[in-house]
Amino acid sequence: MTNRDRIGLTWLSFFSYALTGAVVIVTGMVLENIAEYFQLPVAQMSNTFTFLNAGILVAVFLNAWLMEIIPLKRQLMFGFVLMILSVLGLMTSHNLSVFSLCMFVLGVVSGITMSIGTFLITHLYEGRQRGSRLLFTDSFFSMAGTIFPIIAAAILARSLPWYWVYACIGVIYVAIFVLALCFEFPVLGKKAPNQQQKVQKEKWGIGVLFLSIAALCYILGQLGFIGWVPLYATKTMGMDITQAGGLVGNFWTSYMIGMWAFSAILRFFDPQRILTVLALMATLLMYWFVSSDDASMLKWIMISLGFFSSAIYTTIITLGSLQTKVSSPKLVNFILTCGTVGTMLTFVVTGPIVDKGGAHAALLTANGLYAVVFVMCLLLGFVSKHKLHGHMSSH
Repeated sequence: MTNRDRIGLTWLSFFSYALTGAVVIVTGMVLENIAEYFQLPVAQMSNTFTFLNAGILVAVFLNAWLMEIIPLKRQLMFGFVLMILSVLGLMTSHNLSVFSLCMFVLGVVSGITMSIGTFLITHLYEGRQRGSRLLFTDSFFSMAGTIFPIIAAAILARSLPWYWVYACIGVIYVAIFVLALCFEFPVLGKKAPNQQQKVQKEKWGIGVLFLSIAALCYILGQLGFIGWVPLYATKTMGMDITQAGGLVGNFWTSYMIGMWAFSAILRFFDPQRILTVLALMATLLMYWFVSSDDASMLKWIMISLGFFSSAIYTTIITLGSLQTKVSSPKLVNFILTCGTVGTMLTFVVTGPIVDKGGAHAALLTANGLYAVVFVMCLLLGFVSKHKLHGHMSSH
């Protein structure tokens, strides 16, 4: 693999995360306009976005096997065609079933692209460098989450139809398509070099189980927390809606800054130790947020929480990829799938809790899930194989 290919594929991975970030995070911005367009209540309309999450989950799950059967470049070419068809479907059809199908296809396309992006980074980089590259890649998800709501607001403010937001997201895939045409991909599966054949028989070990539980609990805890903070801030803490929205904004901004900071810091420390410290800090900060009576403090707790939790998920994936001698696409995808299951379960789990005990109960549940993440990271310290394979000696 030439250095030119490595750089090109790294940029492709960056854009793959930006694509998924844009598709997932823009939902809240366009929901009301889409509900109006189909003349449905917002709550009912929000259910159709489950098709989007389901598409992502199916794609991430299946792609662990597909990567070894269908070449990565061909998958991305096929994804480009599906992306064009789904955006055209959104633009031309006024049918709710077609809308749901297009959302599912968008989910599948972003799921496939994100799992290819994650695999490429774990395949192209070793040891500590892998962790910092994955973090930097993940920051493109947050960056898209910061930029695309602004683009969506500009489109909607000019009274343009909501589907132009998805057409703009499609532009990211054009960049992915061009990069895919220009660079050579690593060969996987049957045609791979001999070294790859041995990997399939390598045992994952119990550390992967701990990491998978940590990934699921972390994403479920994070999205459950962020999803109900605005309601808690307005109903319990007496803030207005702008201040409540500001809390979420503070979280994502410091999350992005944290990712950039930790992509530099992670090169010098053992990832398992740093993960355990970050999980403990995040759990304590969330507990402080949930038990604080001082509304003016919440902003600062939120900024700290965003910063300290920014590197947790990516470090979980990095450590997972370091549990075997050669990074296995199945293993990386398995941990990604567990995290995506957390996304799917967010409102399934927290909705009934809010109905019974209010938003505060949902935040306490999220705090409990973060505590589970800390315990898993602690247990991982006793069984992790990331030092056995000499991954940590490379800088």
